[in-house]
Amino acid sequence: MIVDAHSNPFELGCATEVFGLRRPEIGRELYDFRLCSPEPDILMRDGFFTLSGVAGLEATEGADTVIVPNRPDVDVPRRPAVLDAVRRAHASGARLVGFCSGAFTLAEAGVLDGRRATAHWQWADSFRERFPAVTLEEDVLFVDDGDILTAAGSAAALDLGLHIVRRDHGAEVANAVSRRLVFAAHRDGGQRQFIERPVPDFPDESLAPVLAWAQARLDEPLTVATLAARASVSPATLHRRFRVQLGTTPLAWLTGERIALACRLIERGEARLDAVARSSGLGTAAHLRALMRRETGLAPSEYRRRFGPGPGPGPGPGPGPGPGPGPGIGAGR
Repeated sequence: MIVDAHSNPFELGCATEVFGLRRPEIGRELYDFRLCSPEPDILMRDGFFTLSGVAGLEATEGADTVIVPNRPDVDVPRRPAVLDAVRRAHASGARLVGFCSGAFTLAEAGVLDGRRATAHWQWADSFRERFPAVTLEEDVLFVDDGDILTAAGSAAALDLGLHIVRRDHGAEVANAVSRRLVFAAHRDGGQRQFIERPVPDFPDESLAPVLAWAQARLDEPLTVATLAARASVSPATLHRRFRVQLGTTPLAWLTGERIALACRLIERGEARLDAVARSSGLGTAAHLRALMRRETGLAPSEYRRRFGPGPGPGPGPGPGPGPGPGPGIGAGR
């Protein structure tokens, strides 16, 4: 991960927590994570503290993934040395990740032209004005455009971080990391960046009880009407609460939970697609195939080769959950 002057400490902490720490809940390291910067001592945002003792920008050479700097002073040009490091990493085939205003760094480096990205909603107009060749998706949590991934502000960095873990190591490992973080295991990237009322007016409007109830019954024929009845509200009221509290719809949330369960079942060794579809509430093997390809980009057979039990990952992009540390982030292999 590249850290530059005035970088935000929060996103630095998110990346360190998701990618940099030992994972006793899993029993192995997932990534070889390193911080690097263009100079030995970097003053963080608002001068709150100085980061020192990290590697130089040469640490990005040979890295599988490079997280680029994010800074609140989006109108200040990034340093040429940082932009050159980003361009070299992209040219060498590294995956690039931008949290919050990191999209500005990627766009200024010229690697986002003709690509999709997102950034914090408060800078959307400024971004579009400066980088018209980039397709900015403003009202989402994160955008996965293959080898370049961007997240909206603050907590969306955790969403994207867990998405990357899920993409690299499967749903089971991502769920273990999310439990350690006490953070939602799966919020789809298409959810909204912000909500009008972050805290419900009344405690009894919390969705937590009905969500927990539904998660324990995903194999049953649950519908929006079923969830509404369980919450003792009308379907319209339930839909409104999901939008306000989760930024999504009841059906989209339910589908996401079922896909996550199907992925876990495949990772645990269930080879019968009809059994996976039935246990996850997705109905048929054909429906499971369609939804998994839409949500994960992989057919069930491809997902099993990458993340199912066995000696290691099969062919295809990205590492599998084999033993030992995973891909380097901001460092060489």
